[in-house]
Amino acid sequence: MKSRTSLLGSLLIGILLLTCLIIILAGGLLLGAEQRAERMFGMPDTSLSPIRRIYLSLQLLMQEEILTQPVDPFGNARDFTIQIGETTSSVIDRLKKEGFILNANAFRTYLIYRGLDTTLQAGKHTLHPGMNIIEIALALQDATPTEVDFNILPGWRIEEVAQALPTSGLNISPESFLLAAREPPRSFAYTDTLPSGANLEGFIYPETYRFRRDVPLDEFVNTILVNFVAKLSPDLLEGFSRQGLDVYQAVTLASIVQREAVVDEEMPMIASVFFNRLAAGMKLDSDPTVQYALGYNGKQKTWWTNPLGSADLATDSLYNTYIYPGLPPGPIANPGLAALRAVAFPAQTPYYYFRAACDNSGRHNFSITYAEHVANACP
Repeated sequence: MKSRTSLLGSLLIGILLLTCLIIILAGGLLLGAEQRAERMFGMPDTSLSPIRRIYLSLQLLMQEEILTQPVDPFGNARDFTIQIGETTSSVIDRLKKEGFILNANAFRTYLIYRGLDTTLQAGKHTLHPGMNIIEIALALQDATPTEVDFNILPGWRIEEVAQALPTSGLNISPESFLLAAREPPRSFAYTDTLPSGANLEGFIYPETYRFRRDVPLDEFVNTILVNFVAKLSPDLLEGFSRQGLDVYQAVTLASIVQREAVVDEEMPMIASVFFNRLAAGMKLDSDPTVQYALGYNGKQKTWWTNPLGSADLATDSLYNTYIYPGLPPGPIANPGLAALRAVAFPAQTPYYYFRAACDNSGRHNFSITYAEHVANACP
C-alpha cells in the first residue's frame, strides 16, 4: 500500500514537472514570437495588453507573406485621399477595393499592432501598387510627403519656372530663384564660355525633378544644370560644331525652334528654315523672339503675347529678329532635347518660310518663296 502511494506521488510530481516544462517552453516560444514580430514589423503599441500583444504578434507572423507582398510591382502610382472624419474601416475597405492591398484583415492587424489605426492622416496621399502593406500603412501617417515632383516644361522662360515655385511645395521663393538664375554659378560647366552678362536662360533643362521639400536653392539650381550637361552627349556637341555653333549659340537657336514648334517631329524642318535664312543673310523673322522682348503681358496674363500687332513687331530690342539680323543675344526660353537635337541635326530642305497650317493641327506649311508663303495664309 505504501509503495502504491509512493508511486502515485512520483507520477503526480512527474506530471507537474512536465506541465511546468511545457509552460516554460510555450512561454519561451511566445516570447520568441513577440521578439521576432518586433524585429520584422516594428515595436507594438504600448497600450496593448500582454495577451493582445502576443495574439497580434502570432497573427502577423502567420501573415508575413501577405504583409510583405505588393499587389503589383509594376503598377503606376495613384492618388488616394482620406476624407476628414473617415473611419479606419472605410479606409481599409477602399484600399482593398481600389487595388492597393491584397488583404484587408492583415492590414487591419498590422495597424492595430503598431497603434497606427487611430493616426491615419486625412488628405491626399500618393500610393503605389508596388508598395506592400507595411509601406502603405506608414505612408498614410503623413499626408505631406518629404519629397515633391517639380515639373519644368519645354519652352518655359526662367520667369515661368519661378512662377511655378509657390505652388510646388518647395521652400524656394520665385525672387531667390530669379536672383540665382541671373548669375551662372562657377560650378556650371559652361559658365566660363558664356558671354558677359548671360544668365541661365536656356540651361534650365525641362524635365520632372524630384526634390526634398527643404532642398537648398543652390542644390536645386545645380541639380538642373548638371542634368542639362548630362543631356549634351558627344554626338549632340559634334552636331552643334558641324553647324558652326558653340553651345550658347546652339541653345539660343534651339530655344527659338522650341517656341515655334508645336509638333516635335517638325522641329528639324523648322531648324532647317532658320539655318537657310542665316546662310542667305536673311533675318530670322521669328515671332517668339519679339514675344520674349515684350515680356509679361498683364492683360493676357502671359509671358507670350499672342497675337502680335504691327507695333509689337516694331519693338526696338536686340531680341527682335524682325529688326536685327542673326541670332538674338541669348536664349529666349529653355529648350528640350528634341529642339536641341533639331539644331544639331537639322533637316536638309530648300525652305525659307513656314507658317501655321489652317487646320488647327499645330503643324506648319513650308515654302521656298515669299509668294508661296503669302499664299499659305489662312482665309
